[in-house]
Amino acid sequence: MHSLLSINPAEPAALSLVGLVFGLATIAGMWMVFSKADEPGWAAVIPIYNLYTLVKVSDNEWWWLLGFFIPLVNILTLAKISLDIAGEFDQGIGFAAGLALLPFLFYPLLGFGGYRYDTGPPSIRG
Repeated sequence: MHSLLSINPAEPAALSLVGLVFGLATIAGMWMVFSKADEPGWAAVIPIYNLYTLVKVSDNEWWWLLGFFIPLVNILTLAKISLDIAGEFDQGIGFAAGLALLPFLFYPLLGFGGYRYDTGPPSIRG
């Protein structure tokens, strides 16, 4: 007899595999983004340090890292950091939204694509 609560044993395994693929894609993309920004790529696999490195790549002060640990503030912090990272690679708000909402697609696109990290001060970037 089937009930509405019965679960196919293969479903959790399939969902875990999808999550693993998405996680690995995000890590690989961040690794390349960090490398383009002259930061160590391995920072992408270290919890909390990867957030600190994102803050550095986005050219913000270290204390922005604290925003990731405050509920609701973390949403705004993610939006700002994503917008600043997109800006460092001469991309706009649409790309920033992709970094925040679909990191498993947009970090690999940024890291493995032809995008260049802009190291000049904001006033001369153009």
